[in-house]
Amino acid sequence: MKKFLCLGIESTAHTIAVAIIDEDCNILSHEKKMFTTEKGGLIPRELSEHHSKNIHPLIKSALEKSKKKINDIDLIAFSQGPGIGNSLRIGAITARQLSLLYNIPLIGVNHCIAHIEIGRILCKASDPVLLYASGANTQIICFENNYYRIFGETLDTGIGNFLDTFGRKLGLGFPAGPELDKRYFLGKKFINLPYTVKGMDLAFSGLLTASITKYEEILKQNISQSEKEQEINNLIYSSLHNAFAMLTEVTERALAHTKKKEVLLGGGVGCSKALQEMVLKMCEDRGAKLYVPPNNVMVDNAIMIAWLGILMKKNGYKTSINNSIIKPKQRTDEIKINWK
Repeated sequence: MKKFLCLGIESTAHTIAVAIIDEDCNILSHEKKMFTTEKGGLIPRELSEHHSKNIHPLIKSALEKSKKKINDIDLIAFSQGPGIGNSLRIGAITARQLSLLYNIPLIGVNHCIAHIEIGRILCKASDPVLLYASGANTQIICFENNYYRIFGETLDTGIGNFLDTFGRKLGLGFPAGPELDKRYFLGKKFINLPYTVKGMDLAFSGLLTASITKYEEILKQNISQSEKEQEINNLIYSSLHNAFAMLTEVTERALAHTKKKEVLLGGGVGCSKALQEMVLKMCEDRGAKLYVPPNNVMVDNAIMIAWLGILMKKNGYKTSINNSIIKPKQRTDEIKINWK
């Protein structure tokens, strides 16, 4: 018997991706291209050009690798929000085109909820607290009364944006997170830096300003180059330690409040070994289980978009062409959940 197939399109930020999966979450193909720079961050015009150039070759490649044709697809799911408007628009326009050309149902999904659902199915987590740590988003999310409620979040910038801005100042290019994570473990001395937690919320701008100021001071010191490198490693260790401790603190507070016994990591920053170690220690102290999905579904990907599309379609959701507009500021807690 033919299984229900979904083609998912992810285009919220730096990554343009296409995946084809079936109703049992078997991954038939996943193709993606990521926008990177040696200097500067995400420039919306350049993102649009990058995504426009790559989206159709990625669809062709995903179909070929899955050994399927477009007429075999039963559903097209796309990231409707939140995200960068210029990026979201490329995925949404392409999804509409495919839907109209081949008469395939369309469904727009929430990127944040997609991170939760792919983590739940792959890790077999039942009712976790999600620590969602990505570029623009930093949220502590729990399921309650048919919605994924945001129990705490950043008051200024996302943890990923903090890391990338700091990394750009250090000349690490974009994305800077992986290199910062490696150098975290080379630090030997903790430097006092701002630590900002306000109840269940947190902020990174003070930590960022202080870290950049300290970096500039290190460059001016009359010490050897090797000593400067070690001081920079110490600064990286201290900056990330504070940032990740803030995330861990509010996650622990959510565990205590909800009395849940599971923590699920999501978002690209969840790939950080330093963050994973810190959250694992907290979970062990509280008798909770930590679930860490594979890195390829913690970073932005189309597998999670396709999977959430299937969940929503099977539970009565649908998106008409007229309602397929992008929603760059869509909140996690706007979507009613009827599949749990």
